[in-house]
Amino acid sequence: MGNKPTISVAHLGCEKNRVDTEHMLGLLVQAGYQVDTNEELADYVIVNTCSFIQAAREESVRTLVELAESDKKIVITGCMAQHFQEQLLEELPEAVALVGTGDYHKIVEVIERAEAGERVKEVSAEPTYIADETTPRYRTTTEGVAYLRVAEGCDYRCAFCIIPHLRGNQRSRSIESIVAEAKQLAAEGVQEIILISQITTNYGLDLYGEPKLAELLQALGQVDVPWIRMHYAYPTGLTPKVMTAIQQTPNVLPYLDLPLQHSHPEILRAMNRPWQGRVNDGIIERIKTALPDAVLRTTFIVGFPGETEEHFDHLLQFVRRHEFDHVGVFTFSAEEGTPAYDLPGQLPQAVMDERRDALMAAQQPISLQKNQMEVDKVVDVLIEQENPETGELVGRSARFAPDVDGLVYVQGKAQLGSLVSVNITDADIYDLYGQAVTRDDRSSLLQLVGQTVF
Repeated sequence: MGNKPTISVAHLGCEKNRVDTEHMLGLLVQAGYQVDTNEELADYVIVNTCSFIQAAREESVRTLVELAESDKKIVITGCMAQHFQEQLLEELPEAVALVGTGDYHKIVEVIERAEAGERVKEVSAEPTYIADETTPRYRTTTEGVAYLRVAEGCDYRCAFCIIPHLRGNQRSRSIESIVAEAKQLAAEGVQEIILISQITTNYGLDLYGEPKLAELLQALGQVDVPWIRMHYAYPTGLTPKVMTAIQQTPNVLPYLDLPLQHSHPEILRAMNRPWQGRVNDGIIERIKTALPDAVLRTTFIVGFPGETEEHFDHLLQFVRRHEFDHVGVFTFSAEEGTPAYDLPGQLPQAVMDERRDALMAAQQPISLQKNQMEVDKVVDVLIEQENPETGELVGRSARFAPDVDGLVYVQGKAQLGSLVSVNITDADIYDLYGQAVTRDDRSSLLQLVGQTVF
C-alpha cells in the first residue's frame, strides 16, 4: 500500500464552511492520513472554497491558481465547487477531485479514488447531508472557542442570496445530538460555543414541525460551558418564548446578530424579505425591552438595485435611531443565478461605496459611545492570543463575537483559552483596553487603579 499521502487544507469562507473543513480533517486523521498545516509539505491540498459574493469567488480562484502553479494535487470542495462544477474541472486540469457541499463526508474515499488515478467528481445536486456529534472533527479555531452547527441550508429565497442554491434546504439536527456535541466540546475545555446555521431562529422547523430554538437553548443551559453565543437571529423569530429562554439560561449570552439587510419596506420587498418590512422598529424596541442587556449586531446591504437617496436616508436614520452595538455594511454584489442579478436600477460601485462609508461614519460615534460605557467595569474576557513581543494579551468580552467585532487588549498574566476578569480602562471605536484582575485582588480594585508609588 505504501505511505499515505500528506494532506493540507486551504480554508476560505464562513464559519459554516469552517465546520466542514474541521470534519474533513477529522475524517482524514481518523483514516490515518498525515495532515499538515503547511501546504508546501502536502501532496494534496483541499481548497474549501466560498462562492457567496464576487469578492469571495475571486479569493477562491486566486488560491486555486496559486496552488495549481505549485504542482499540488488539488481537491476543490465547498460552495464554489457546488456552484461551478464543470467550469472548475475544465479550467483547472490540476484539480484531481471536486466535492460538493453535501458530500464532504466522503473525503477519505475521494482521496483514495484520486490516489488510484481517477478524476473524482462527487457532487449531490441537492445537498441533504449534515454531520452530527459522532462525525470526527479536528478543531482549527483557538482553544477557547468552537462553532456548533445546529442546522444546515435555508428555506428562504432572498433575492440577493445564492446560498440555498449551494447548500440546499434547511435540515436541523436533533436537540439531543447538539447537546451531546456541546458536552464533548465543554469536556475539551471550550469556554465559548457559537451556535451557527443559516438562520438559527428557524432551528428545528423542518425536524419538529415548529421552531425549537427556545427548547434548544434551555437544554444547552445544562452544559458546563460559560458562554453560548447565537449567530444569525432573524428578528421575527425572536418570539417571547425565545427571549425568555435567553434571559433564563445563564450561559446563553444576550448577544443578537440580526441580519436585517435594510430598513425600507420597498427595498425589503425587492429583496424578497417582505415578512420583515413593517416590523423592524417595533421588534427592535421589543427586544430592548425584553433583554435590556442585549448586545445588538446587524448587517446591511447598501446599493441594492433601485435603492434611491430617499431609501438610503431611511436606513441612515434607522441606524442613528436604534443605536446598534455593532454594524457591518456590505455593498450589493450582483450574483448570477439570483433574482437581483438582472433587476433594473443597478447602482455604480462608486455610489455604493459612498453610501457604505456614510453609513459606517454614522455608526462610529455610536460604537464608540457603547464601548466607552464599558470603561471602569470589570468584565470577563476570553483570552485568545498573546503578543510574544510585548506580553500583551488579546481576547474578547461577551460583547464581541470572533472575527467581526472588536477585541480587548489586556495587560497582565493569563492562560490562553481561559476566561479572566479584566478591569476596562480605555476604549476606542472598535476595541477595549484593560488590566487582568487576579481573584484575590478583586476586592481591592482600588489599588490597581489608584495606588501611588512612594
